[in-house]
Amino acid sequence: MRILDLFVVASMPIMKVLMLTALGSFLALDRVDVMGESARKQLNNVVFFVFNPALVSSSLAKTVTFESIVLLWFMPFNILLTFIIGTAIGWLLVKITKAPQHLRGLILSCCAAGNVGHLPLIVVPAICREKGSPFGAPDICHTYGTAYASLSMAIGAIYLWSFVYNVVRVSSAKVNKEVNGDDSTRVMKSTGTGGMPSPTLPDQQNYTEPLLPSKNCSISVCTHELSFSCAKSKGTVKVSDFDKIWQYLRIISRKLNLKAIFAPSTTAAFIGFTIGLVPQIRNLIISGNAPFHVVQDSALLLGDAAIPIVTLIVGGNLLRGLKGPAGICMSLVIGVIAVRYVLLPLLGIVIIKSAVRFGLVHSDPLYQFILLLHYALPPAMNIGTITQLFRAGESECSVIMLWTYGLASISLTLWSTAFLWLVS
Repeated sequence: MRILDLFVVASMPIMKVLMLTALGSFLALDRVDVMGESARKQLNNVVFFVFNPALVSSSLAKTVTFESIVLLWFMPFNILLTFIIGTAIGWLLVKITKAPQHLRGLILSCCAAGNVGHLPLIVVPAICREKGSPFGAPDICHTYGTAYASLSMAIGAIYLWSFVYNVVRVSSAKVNKEVNGDDSTRVMKSTGTGGMPSPTLPDQQNYTEPLLPSKNCSISVCTHELSFSCAKSKGTVKVSDFDKIWQYLRIISRKLNLKAIFAPSTTAAFIGFTIGLVPQIRNLIISGNAPFHVVQDSALLLGDAAIPIVTLIVGGNLLRGLKGPAGICMSLVIGVIAVRYVLLPLLGIVIIKSAVRFGLVHSDPLYQFILLLHYALPPAMNIGTITQLFRAGESECSVIMLWTYGLASISLTLWSTAFLWLVS
C-alpha cells in the first residue's frame, strides 16, 4: 500500500480518540461539571470492575485455543522487554537530569510502563474496520485484534501492578524516611542563644524502667520482625526454621499487594483462558448453538461500553495537568517524551524484525503490528492511580500525562503508519 493510504488508515482511529477525549475534557470543565472528579472516580470503578473484565474475558474466550497459545508466547516476553528497556533508559534519564528523589519512581514508571491495555483496544479494532486495512477481512481482523489487545491488557496489568506499584512504593518510602529523619533530628536538637545547642538539664532527662524484670531473658531480632520469648531455665531464645520461614512469608505478603496484582481484568483473563482452552466449557458458552451463549453475548455487550467510557475519563483526567502546579522540570517531561516516542519505537523495530527473522514470531501481520505498537504507546494511565495511593508526585504525574497524551495523537499516527508499512 502507498504511504498516504496507510497514513489515512492509521489517522482515522486516532481522530476518533481525539474527539472522544476532547468531549471528556469538555464535560469535566467546572462550568459544565457533568464528569467532575467524583463522577470520573465512580465511572472509573465501574470500568475497572465491570466493563474491562467483561471485554477481556469475552474476547479471550472467543479466540484463545491451544494453537493460539503456542503462537502468542512471544507477547508476554515482548511486554517484559518494554519494561526492562524503558527502566534502563529511565534510570539514565534520572541520572542525567538529576531528578529529585520524590520523582524518580514516577520517571522510571513512565518510561517503563506503556498503555498496553486500552490504547491497543481502541486503535487496533478501529484500524481493522477501516477500508484499505492490510489485515484482511474486517470481521476476522476485529475479532483477533480485540483478542490480542485483551491479552496485552491482562499481561500489562500483571506487570504494571507488580513492578510500577513497588517502584513508586519504594521511592515514596525513601522520601518519607528522609523527611521523618530530618524532623526527628530537628526535634532532638534544641538551640539556645547564639545558635549553640543548649545544655540538657537534669530534670529534662528521660528515665526508663523496664516493666518486667529482664533476668534470664533475651531478645532475638529477625529481619523486619521482633521475635522474643523468655526461657526461665536457660535464658536464651530459640527460633525454629519454620518460624523464620513463616516470618519471611508474612513480610512478603505485606509488601506485595496481591489484591492489586490480581486485578479484575487479570482474573477475567484467567477465566477467558479457561473457557477457551477447555473444550467442554467452550462448547457450552461460545459456539453458536451453545446452551449458555447468552452469557457470552451479555459479556460482549458490556465490553463494548469500556472503550468509549475509558476515553472520556482520560479526557477529563488530562485537565488536572493544566490545573495542577508546575512542580516538574520540563527537561524531565521532554526526556520521558523522547524515551516513549523516539528511543523505544526504534528499538522495538529492531527487536521485532529480528524476532521475525529468527522465527520467534509468526508471520501474522496483525500480531506483528501489535508487538510493534507496544513500544510506541504513552505511559499507562494507572500510574496516576498508583501515585495517588502513595501521595508521591500526583501533580507532576498529571503534567507528564498531559504532554505525553497530547502528543500521542501525532506520535501514534506516524508510528502506526510506519508499522503498517513494515508489516504490510
